[in-house]
Amino acid sequence: MRRARSAVIAIAALVSLPAVPATAQADPPAPVFTDGQAQPVFDPADVVRESLWVTAPVDSDADGRHDQVYVEVVRPRATEAGMKVPVVYQASPYYSGGNDVANHNVDVELHVPGRHGPKAGRGEVRSSVGPSPAITWRYEQYFTARGFAVVYAESLGTGKSTGCPTTGGENETIGARSVVDWLNGRARGTDAAGERVSARWSTGKVGMMGVSYNGTLPNAVASTGVRGLETIVPIAAISNWYDYYRSDGAVVAPGGYQGEDADVLAEYVLTRENREVCRAVVDELVAEQDRVTGDYSPFWDERNYLNDAHKVRASVLAVHGLNDWNVKMRHVSQWYEALKKHRVEHRIWLHQFGHSDPYSVNRDPWLVLLNRWMSHYLYDVDNGVERENKSTIQREDRTWTSEAEWPAPGTRGVEVHPTAGGVTTGGLALRKGKGRESLTDDSSKKAEELAAAATSPHRLSYATPALDGALRISGTVRADLRLSFSRPAANVTVLLVDRAPDGTAKVVTRGWADPQNRNSHWRTTAVKPGHAYGIRVNFEPDDYVFAAGHQVGIVVLSSDYDYTLRPLPGAGITVDLGKSGITLPVVGGRGALIDALG
Repeated sequence: MRRARSAVIAIAALVSLPAVPATAQADPPAPVFTDGQAQPVFDPADVVRESLWVTAPVDSDADGRHDQVYVEVVRPRATEAGMKVPVVYQASPYYSGGNDVANHNVDVELHVPGRHGPKAGRGEVRSSVGPSPAITWRYEQYFTARGFAVVYAESLGTGKSTGCPTTGGENETIGARSVVDWLNGRARGTDAAGERVSARWSTGKVGMMGVSYNGTLPNAVASTGVRGLETIVPIAAISNWYDYYRSDGAVVAPGGYQGEDADVLAEYVLTRENREVCRAVVDELVAEQDRVTGDYSPFWDERNYLNDAHKVRASVLAVHGLNDWNVKMRHVSQWYEALKKHRVEHRIWLHQFGHSDPYSVNRDPWLVLLNRWMSHYLYDVDNGVERENKSTIQREDRTWTSEAEWPAPGTRGVEVHPTAGGVTTGGLALRKGKGRESLTDDSSKKAEELAAAATSPHRLSYATPALDGALRISGTVRADLRLSFSRPAANVTVLLVDRAPDGTAKVVTRGWADPQNRNSHWRTTAVKPGHAYGIRVNFEPDDYVFAAGHQVGIVVLSSDYDYTLRPLPGAGITVDLGKSGITLPVVGGRGALIDALG
C-alpha cells in the first residue's frame, strides 16, 4: 500500500485550461456552467495560497493542548473580489512522506487458546523523511479553474500537524472534520504568527475526495454527520479498518504488504516534529491491534465507520477497482450497502484495475462525471446527476456499462456443491456431493500455484462443466463448509477460479476465515481436532463474467502465502462434501445458471 500511497500525491499531467482575463464589473465574478458542468473560466495560475492551523477539539499527543491541523488553501483570485466558492477538500497523512518501517514477521505459528505462541516481531523504525514538498494534486488546477477552492490538510501526527496518528482512530476523524468546521466558521484557524484566519470566501459547502487513506478520511468524516460536508468521493477507500487487516478472525494482510498492520502504518506516517511524543500512542496500537487471536474488539470497533453510516448527510460517489487487493472490494461493497439501507444519496463507479485513481483509468468520462457531481452538490446546479443510473461498471473487455444499481438487479444467490475428486478436480453441481476429502496445509505454496496444479495434496479443487453460455456473478460469494481439523489451529482459504479451455486458471476472488472465530469474530473458541464444524467464508465481493466455454471453479486450501500468517506445514483439513455448499450471486438466479450449464 505504501507504494500506492506515494503515487497519490504525485504531480500528474494536467488538463489544459485556457486563461480568461478578469474584467472590471460591478458584481463579483461568478462561475459559468454549461450542460451542467462548471467551465474553466478562471486562470488556474491566478490563485491565492494560504497556510494556517485549525484547532481540533482533541489532545491525542497528551501535551495538554488541543491538536493543531496544518491546512493549505488554494482559491481563485476572484474570491478577493467578493466571489464565494465551495471547497474540494483532501485530507492526507502522506503529504510529508513516510518512514522506513519493517513489517511484522508472518512466518509464525497460529494461536491456540491456552498456549503462549511467539510474538510477532518487527525491526526498528528509521526515518526517511526529508523536507516537506509543496502540497499539490492532479485535480487542483482543474477545480480552481472552474470556481472551486482546493483545501489540503495534513492528518494528525503528520508533517506540520500536531497530535498522533492512530490508523483510523477517532482522533484522526476529529482532526479532518475540524477543517470542515473551520470552513463553516465553527473552528478556530490561525496563521504562523498566531493571528486569527477565517474562511469568509467560503460558501461553507465542502466536498471531500481522495484515494486510499485520502479516500478513507472522507468516509470517516461523513460518518460524523458534520454539517457543511455536502458530498464525498471516496476512491479505493476503507470502510472498516478491521477488514483491512483481518478477515473473520484471521490475520490477513493488504495485498502487496504482507505483515503490515495498524502500528506499522501509524509509524510510517508519523512525520511530525518530535516523533517521540507519540511513542506511547504507537505502543498502545501494538498491544490493542492483537495479531495473536485476530479477534474483533473495541479497538477495531472504533475504526468501523459502518457503525455510523446512519449519520451520513453527504451524498457519496464511491469508486473502486474490481481487482484492488490492497483495499479490497469488501470495503466499498459494505459501505455502499449501508448507505443504501439508510437512504443516503449514492452512486458507484467500478473499474477493472487495482488500487487506482479513475483519472488514470478513463480520464475524460471520469472528469465529466466528477464535474457534474461537484457542480450539483456544491453549486446546486440542477443537472440531473442524482437521477441517473446508480452503477457504472467497466467490463472485462474494457467497455463500460450503466445499470440501475449494484449489485446488478436480478441477482440471486444460487447454492452449488462440491462433488468427489478434489485432489485433481471434482465437480461443482446443483446436487449435493457425498463423502469426505482432505488436504494438508503447505504455507510455502502460493494460492495461484495451487489453483493451477493438475493435482495436489495441499488443496481441493472443484469445477462446473464448461459453460454453454456466459454467466455473471455480482456481489459476494459465500462458502458454507463442514470442516474438521487435525490441529487446534488452521487457516481456511477458499478461492473462486475461472478455468479457461486452454487449462489455465485465474483466481477471480477469495476469502479467509479462522475456524476459532466460527461463532463470532469478537471471540476465539477452541477447535477440537477431529471434530466437525460449520465454517462460513465470505469472499471479497466482485462483479465478473465467466465466458462460454470456461468453468466456474472453487479451490479450498489452508494458508494463503500472500495474505495469511504462514505456520509450518502439516495442518490437515477434511471437507464433508455432503454438508458443504457455495452460494454464488448469479445475475438471473438459478435459471441463469441452469441455462449457462446447458
